[in-house]
Amino acid sequence: MTISTLLNSRKKGICDLVAFNNPLAELLKKNNLPHMRRILTHFQTFIAFAFGICLSISCSQAQNNSDQLLTPYREAAQKKWAKAIDAFDELNKREIDPSNAIMFIGSSSIRRWEAIAKDMAPYPTIRRGYGGAKFTDMGVFAKRIVTPHHYRALVMFIGNGVTGDSKDHTPDQIEALTRHIVSISQRHQANTPVFLIEITPCEKRFKAWPKIRAVNARLREIALSTPHTYFIPTASNYLRADGTPRSELFVEDRLHLSKAGYKLWAKLICRRLNDVLTTQTTSK
Repeated sequence: MTISTLLNSRKKGICDLVAFNNPLAELLKKNNLPHMRRILTHFQTFIAFAFGICLSISCSQAQNNSDQLLTPYREAAQKKWAKAIDAFDELNKREIDPSNAIMFIGSSSIRRWEAIAKDMAPYPTIRRGYGGAKFTDMGVFAKRIVTPHHYRALVMFIGNGVTGDSKDHTPDQIEALTRHIVSISQRHQANTPVFLIEITPCEKRFKAWPKIRAVNARLREIALSTPHTYFIPTASNYLRADGTPRSELFVEDRLHLSKAGYKLWAKLICRRLNDVLTTQTTSK
């Protein structure tokens, strides 16, 4: 359970106590017992003060945890991607986001998706992807990328971080960073869905596919264990019957999606959005 969820779950009870919305307060008021009411008032003031301290400590602890998580990656992320994130800031000044948009963030597969508006119709979209993005630098920049926008849902795809070399991130690292990114969105827009797209199997990185599958399993686990977070399975659709990548769904670099690959991706993403967002709409 996140800190914000824990605090929200306690909020009503505290507010009821402070506002005299409880049986003891009602009894004292009904029987006009001023001395006991003064005692209760002092007690309620103490409870409210203590709750405020706990809230402050919890927020401070959350910030310390984030700083501890991101400190090893912050300098490298700033050095490599500061200009790309600056470009997003300038783009935000020029563009007006469509209402009820689906916001896409992530690596080059998002950046290169130039037909996203057409492919994702009728969902309006906001696209903020940069080539080579990893979970580490997205963790550093997530707040700056996400919080200028209001969206119906956030969708994230990051295909880097596990490529088959000695610098690969572990599933534990990626899980911690992903949970941090999800929490950024949830603090920005409580109860807004976050979707995690499964990392696609491709020929160029197929030697690392067992490790990538382990990361995909963690992403699925995060979705299952985090409120308002959902996994979008895609990998099996990009594999042949013999378990190797379908080359016709990728461009010549054997890494990025072709037009056909994007159309299939959009179909799978829209299907999952429909499942979740339609259910939310009908349940209101």
